Amino acid sequence: MTADTIKEALKQVKYPGFSRDIVSFGLVRSATFVDGTAQVAVAITTSDPKAPTTLKAEIEKCLRALPGVKDVIIELAVSAAKAPPAGGAGGATGAAPAGLKHSVAIASGKGGVGKSTFAVNLACALAQILEKRGRPGRVGLMDCDIYGPSVPLMMGLQGRPEIDGESLVPLERFGVKVMSMGFLVDDNTPVVWRGPMIMKTIQQFVQNVKWGELDVLLIDLPPGTGDAQLSLVQTLPLDGAIIVTTPQTAATNIARKGGLMFQKVNVPLLGVAENMSWFEDANGNRQSLFGDGGGATTAELLGTTLLGQVPLFPEIRAGGDTGHPVTINAPDSRPAQVFRDIATALLVRLKV
Repeated sequence: MTADTIKEALKQVKYPGFSRDIVSFGLVRSATFVDGTAQVAVAITTSDPKAPTTLKAEIEKCLRALPGVKDVIIELAVSAAKAPPAGGAGGATGAAPAGLKHSVAIASGKGGVGKSTFAVNLACALAQILEKRGRPGRVGLMDCDIYGPSVPLMMGLQGRPEIDGESLVPLERFGVKVMSMGFLVDDNTPVVWRGPMIMKTIQQFVQNVKWGELDVLLIDLPPGTGDAQLSLVQTLPLDGAIIVTTPQTAATNIARKGGLMFQKVNVPLLGVAENMSWFEDANGNRQSLFGDGGGATTAELLGTTLLGQVPLFPEIRAGGDTGHPVTINAPDSRPAQVFRDIATALLVRLKV
């Protein structure tokens, strides 16, 4: 029995609320095995009082199952997360950028539900509403999908961010300030990174980008409950999260897990948005291609509200492909009105 054997076994232990294990998160500081005793040192930062107990029990269960292990010693160092600013939430250990009033994660759990398309159109709808209130340029969109950033395409943005001192200056279009990995790598260069590099990038997007004065910063998260999600909730005090799902069970089951993850790390859920809710044929008849009622059921199970339903409008897809979101390209259309209604509901929840 070696230290490497113990660490390999600990890869079975997931951090509470996440799909990633404690070893790949870098939480295991040391591991030894002497005379039948397995001893490990683990360090975590959390504001959840249940997390240390849960984690310690899982570690002990894992180690005692190893052959030759007679006793287990676990040194669990717990650092309390700093309290978020007024109006904020979550277990973030860093402060929000100066000038940022509200930050909201857009998450799905499952890929392929149109989360980035939703985030782009929601950001543009928020910008339109706030501009009418005399507050232009007060919306930000942070694209945290490191492996597959699609926000630049959907926003019609190209080029590299300028550098001001030690900070990146986000690109801006349609009244929305945008930062994405898509601005920093070539279109033909895949991002092949391990977890720590992803976490560092997200921290830089929060701390080293000159966001300026923002009423709302939307964070478009990749699917899942892994590196990006944990890094974000530990870096930025979130005011809440919106869960995006399509109606079918295959999507809602995973969306619910995504919502539970945020609840475990003390990030409130602001609501569920149902995407691709139905399709209208030429006669105006609704066709529920992906089932019916999944968004409402997910919201009920998570104890939150259904912010709205976004039907399958071809205009939404076309707007994303051309870099002209439907909320901008056809502001008086039905699709645009759906997004503005959801944006209005979000602003009410945030008390903006």
